[in-house]
Amino acid sequence: MEDKQFTALSRKIDELIQLTSSLDKENRQLKSQADGWLEERGQLVENTELARNRVEAMISRLKSLEQES
Repeated sequence: MEDKQFTALSRKIDELIQLTSSLDKENRQLKSQADGWLEERGQLVENTELARNRVEAMISRLKSLEQES
């Protein structure tokens, strides 16, 4: 293999190594971000359920007050 070809091949391999490293880092960041969104979604679902239960309880109380009058 000629020196120029070897140098070009070596350069391309280095570029692929850097690209692989960069993509691996980005992939880890995206997975971490997705985990955070899943956790946030769980909290939002829980908060929505709590709010729904409170509203239903208020409606029940209002209906019972209405029936007493």
